[in-house]
Amino acid sequence: MHFISAETVRETIHYPHLIEALRQAFRSQDIEVPQRHHHHYQYSRDHQNENTLLLMPAWQADGFLGVKTVVVAPDNREQPSIQGQYALFDARTGTPRAIMDAASITAMRTAAASALAADFLAPADASVLLMVGTGTLAPELIRAHASVRPIKNVLVWGRSQEKAQRIVDALAGAPFSISVCSDLQEGMAQADIVSCATLSKTPLIYGKWLRPTQHIDLVGAYRPDMREADDLLIKRVALYVDVMPHAITETGDLSLPIESGVISPSAILGDLPSLSRLDAPVDRTGVTCFKSVGHALEDLVAASLVFNKLNGLEPAEAQGMSKQ
Repeated sequence: MHFISAETVRETIHYPHLIEALRQAFRSQDIEVPQRHHHHYQYSRDHQNENTLLLMPAWQADGFLGVKTVVVAPDNREQPSIQGQYALFDARTGTPRAIMDAASITAMRTAAASALAADFLAPADASVLLMVGTGTLAPELIRAHASVRPIKNVLVWGRSQEKAQRIVDALAGAPFSISVCSDLQEGMAQADIVSCATLSKTPLIYGKWLRPTQHIDLVGAYRPDMREADDLLIKRVALYVDVMPHAITETGDLSLPIESGVISPSAILGDLPSLSRLDAPVDRTGVTCFKSVGHALEDLVAASLVFNKLNGLEPAEAQGMSKQ
């Protein structure tokens, strides 16, 4: 058993392959995913935000079993806000196979899930992407969305323009133009796809800013007391999530509007399993919205791809994505 670093994870798997693997896994649903554990703890009286310990297991019969152990530390400044490890086992024998960096697995599988949803929901000719947020996920979400849509222009908004500029600099040389967005409302007016990945506790994007045709990708707000979108936006869009039913209880973007009666759970038209089976109704002529809270199936798929490819067990990567 050996440790697989973040650098190796990023070098080993690529978005077209990972997105297609997630599509097939959500379609087949042969991976068992028990309820994950959340443990919140206050680590210092000097900080307002709690840290969160996440334990996320999943397994596939006669395949792999994996457990992700992650700590989310919102107050981190000099270190990433998400850190941890992923343990991969042989499901049949229980033999440990590898320990992997969990932050890179999480970032890439999260971005791939959003891109999978966008492949079903976003306008086919979407060319302008607004990235709201400047954390670890931002460059991965940009790369993933650009792998399923003809993105030509990327705008990056953050509370810190310095951090937004770092994202721009990190993606210099990519096959699209990229620049800092100083006005969030103006960015929304230009964007075909809006991807939002922050730790905000109050809405950043508003329903009154929506275009007639647009795709909204809500990735942050992983706790019931966090929000990235206001009630009007949630009410106006065609809603989809990663996996029901936990998506409607774990994020304030959905749980709070449901609790207040703004929407009901029936407003959610589908999730990634139903989209991948082509069972969910889809209409790209209006505004669609995908809300993710993360799913252990995605971690296991990504970790399995890394292990198999490093050991020469993975078939040739997919050459491209089908447009649904």
